[in-house]
Amino acid sequence: MATTKTPTAPTHTLEATAPVTALSLSGVRHRFDQHVVVKGVELTVEPGEVVCLLGPSGCGKTTLLRIAAGLEVLQEGRVSLRGDTVAAPGRRHVPPEKRSVGLAFQDSALFPHLSVLENVMFGLKPLPAAKRRERALARLEQLGMANYADTYPHMLSGGQQQRVALARALAPEPRLMLLDEPFSSLDARLRDQIRDDTLHVLKKVGAATLLVTHDPEEAMFMADRIALMRDGTIVQTGTPRELYCAPCDPFVVTFFGEVNELSGVVTNGKVTTPVGTVEAGWLPEGSDATVMVRPEALRITERPDSATAHEHSHVVMAKLLGRSSLIHLCAHSQSGEEAHLHARVPGVFLPAEGQPVTIDLDLSQVFVFAAAGAAAGAGTAHGEAE
Repeated sequence: MATTKTPTAPTHTLEATAPVTALSLSGVRHRFDQHVVVKGVELTVEPGEVVCLLGPSGCGKTTLLRIAAGLEVLQEGRVSLRGDTVAAPGRRHVPPEKRSVGLAFQDSALFPHLSVLENVMFGLKPLPAAKRRERALARLEQLGMANYADTYPHMLSGGQQQRVALARALAPEPRLMLLDEPFSSLDARLRDQIRDDTLHVLKKVGAATLLVTHDPEEAMFMADRIALMRDGTIVQTGTPRELYCAPCDPFVVTFFGEVNELSGVVTNGKVTTPVGTVEAGWLPEGSDATVMVRPEALRITERPDSATAHEHSHVVMAKLLGRSSLIHLCAHSQSGEEAHLHARVPGVFLPAEGQPVTIDLDLSQVFVFAAAGAAAGAGTAHGEAE
């Protein structure tokens, strides 16, 4: 007896298409005369992501941004935008105006003979006139400058000019925004407001963004990921939390603020300091180690008046800095070793000079590395960073 097979409907697997990387820099090297300023950098920016290139002056971050923009001709490596190669040795250099990127710099560079609205509409020539005006006004509204549409640049403050420059860069709805220190010329209070407004706009329009800055606080506020540079190379890339709480190098620790540096020898996998013992089992036994303690890692408790300063850790000086207090300490170990340290305490905490104190450590903000010149191997000690 013949058997009949029931036909089965074909199955179609729907696979989600991963978004194409907005910007990819691969093996980028660049030199000016004999000076190599970028040394084989690898970096990506994903759609909707804000990545901050952070580092000291002269580390190569602005050169990288100019290469991504097409303002600097690539010498070695590859630059891709949304999966398309726009710069590589032996290939045609795609100019900035063909890359569909938005650019904003420290200098707003507005056209003085055009009104605010006309400045923002300038890059929207392919659109119908009514659409250009509508788009420009929408961007000005988002950055709090709609009421100045008919004003000319010389009538605006520096902060207002910078908002207009950002609106002009965002108006064409570029898939990639390139920002080079756009807030650094502004005073502190205005800078905080404008970068907050800018971040909201960037996230609302979903633009991938590469932001160059030398300010670690700005990078931590703005970035989804930070790429910290030194001498033409990227030392560490990660989220703000990863760089702050799990630094891979002493340079990363010190770049994000003041630290107390102590030294010691690894004994039984630990290093003893005047403020406590920390784990260092990843370092060779008997090797020299550097212990880096953030000021906020020192927790201070006043001891009874009967305690004497020369026998215990004590306060050398206390200063109120507004939102926190800075305490200069002389720390004593049980073996008699001393160390002068700085602690930061939230709010008003002003113990008297000479006040004996107990010092405890928040080990999540203590980091241990091989001492400079010691055998390779470095790591963080305790907490999230372990």
